[in-house]
Amino acid sequence: MEKLVYGGDGLSRVDGRVVLTPFVLPGERARIAIRSNRHGVASGEVVELIEPSPRRVAPPCPYFGACGGCQYQHAGYAYQLEQKAIILREVLERIGKITPPGEIDVVSGPEWNYRNRTQFHLAGGQIGYHEAESHRLVNIAHCRICSPRLNEALTAIREMMRKPRFPRFIRSIELFTNETDVQLNVLDKDRGVARSFFDWCAAAIPGYSSGALRYGAFRVSYGSFFQVNRFLVDKLAELTLEQAGMGEHALDLYSGVGLFTVPLAGRFARVTAVESGASAVHDLRANAGSAAEVVHQPVERYLAAIDAAPDFVLADPPRAGLGKPVVEHLLRLKPKRLTVVACDPATLARDLAALMGRGYGLRRIVMVDLFPETAHIETVAHLEL
Repeated sequence: MEKLVYGGDGLSRVDGRVVLTPFVLPGERARIAIRSNRHGVASGEVVELIEPSPRRVAPPCPYFGACGGCQYQHAGYAYQLEQKAIILREVLERIGKITPPGEIDVVSGPEWNYRNRTQFHLAGGQIGYHEAESHRLVNIAHCRICSPRLNEALTAIREMMRKPRFPRFIRSIELFTNETDVQLNVLDKDRGVARSFFDWCAAAIPGYSSGALRYGAFRVSYGSFFQVNRFLVDKLAELTLEQAGMGEHALDLYSGVGLFTVPLAGRFARVTAVESGASAVHDLRANAGSAAEVVHQPVERYLAAIDAAPDFVLADPPRAGLGKPVVEHLLRLKPKRLTVVACDPATLARDLAALMGRGYGLRRIVMVDLFPETAHIETVAHLEL
């Protein structure tokens, strides 16, 4: 195995073909079976581990390898962080032709029980996660990366599912918690869920809350995005705003419920928060109050209508990244300072390449490990005109 690639697989070459195999580590030798071959890249499965890496550890979760949620439990956590930084650098160099300034800084927290939000699938009287790249259900009783309150709620729901009155037509649910209250959202169902089910949840699930959740200073309603790592929420905000400085006007693009908007309001005379999600905008207005102007609009449409350059722009786009139209508007406006928070290294590399090719310099890049044990990589990139 030559190296790990983004997504968690190990890359090797067999008879000139690239083979991607899960649950292996660099330097290991293994006998693998080829399971598929698409676009010249084969997918392998370990049949026998011949020479294991000294960095390999015993996965503590009994579902690891079957459940599609985690990719790295077979590696020690320090090694996971090291490998993620290597992967991030490689993606930036390969896709964006970008050489990060110095070392990529890495910020992390506790590796277990960090998630404050998760989705469970339900089928055949079982509840759990899907296998990787499959809709087959892995029935679980406990999730090592979920917070104690989420696991407590999972236990309660499993007990509810043993009763004949449980609505078998519910296909998936989402749980969100602040470690006191628990919000339950039915995501997929075959028909409407009766009010009596949620009344039952209130009686059976410790801390069940029927409305919006208070997460520190923020109200978070059903359907509103919020960061999932309960240990690093505040640290992420601190890192993201460390080069914002102060000034007259700041833009918070893809602002969600206002995690960055609220602290920005203490630094700038005027803050404009732009968000397209109706639920998030509802929460954003409650969280920011009169401290920020809230614009309920797609970011691209908002930027197209303005001409004055703000002093600072913060952008936290979805996995698809900023995209060409938003990048072009930012290049037209030319804010002095720009920070991008990205959850996909490939789209980040594409966006940074476009910005850096036309006047921006990359001052600092930080990998914030919001998703330990998984292949997900969160990055904060600070740019200056």
